[in-house]
Amino acid sequence: MDRAVIKFSSEDCGICHKMSFFDQKVVEELGLRFISVKMQDTEAYRKYRKILLTQYPDKSEMGWPTYLVCDTPEGEFKILGEVKGGHPKGDFRSRLQAVLAETN
Repeated sequence: MDRAVIKFSSEDCGICHKMSFFDQKVVEELGLRFISVKMQDTEAYRKYRKILLTQYPDKSEMGWPTYLVCDTPEGEFKILGEVKGGHPKGDFRSRLQAVLAETN
């Protein structure tokens, strides 16, 4: 199973930057693939836009950053859950674990 966490963030977002010190490490420790999509990165954004717009059709409810947990992001994807906004490392880990627990 190809399960990944896609981080949608912005280059000028301070909280996104703070989270980047540990978010990828936590995601990989939980056995998931980490995909970083900065809104300014046209190519990456275009590739994963469909997933973001499925969850947030007009982007108004998304947080900075928004982490979407999904199966098969490059194919027939299925969004399993999300973590929005900035959190301390331990809290981020437990929020991700809660999403994973709901999907098993």
